Amino acid sequence: MENLIIFTSSLNTKIDMIYRFIIISDEADGFVREIQINPEATFYELHQAILTSVGYADDRMTSFFLCNDDWEKEQEVTLEEMDTDPEVDSWVMRKTKLNELVEDERQKLLYVFDYMTERCFFIELTDIITGKAIQKPKCTRSEGNAPKQTVDFEELATTNDLLNIDDSFLDDQDFDIEDLDPDGFDIDLSGSGGELRF
Repeated sequence: MENLIIFTSSLNTKIDMIYRFIIISDEADGFVREIQINPEATFYELHQAILTSVGYADDRMTSFFLCNDDWEKEQEVTLEEMDTDPEVDSWVMRKTKLNELVEDERQKLLYVFDYMTERCFFIELTDIITGKAIQKPKCTRSEGNAPKQTVDFEELATTNDLLNIDDSFLDDQDFDIEDLDPDGFDIDLSGSGGELRF
């Protein structure tokens, strides 16, 4: 009987674990945030931790998107319940735990914080730390200033004009498509040589 009790209790033992997410922006050079959070926490708790880490107001519609390795959007996790096809799975931040959808290191996500312009943060699960526990989400690294939470359309149009590359650029004789990094850009975020690739 004693052996049975020991065996049963071992089945209920939960492994302590921490998810470590790195967050960057394509709008702000030098901007990095690192959030450590319990995998059993909800997407809403991660949403709150991100807003706190960048000083944004919690008064906008936002969404997480799980992405493939090429940053193509797949599953959406919304802030509020949406009227969707009942035959399609829908996920809401307050009701969805992180580990329900995020299980593997290197999982990529987008956090859309400005729906009008589809501005977002790029997020990657860089580490799953086992043998340690965390009760509340914590920002463990904060570098650089976050982009503004909202921009007006005139400001956005000016920015887009500055970044616009027309066909003549691609026709330039000195331009070589092989010179472009197909993986986007590399950033050393670990401080010890590890790279987060986009």
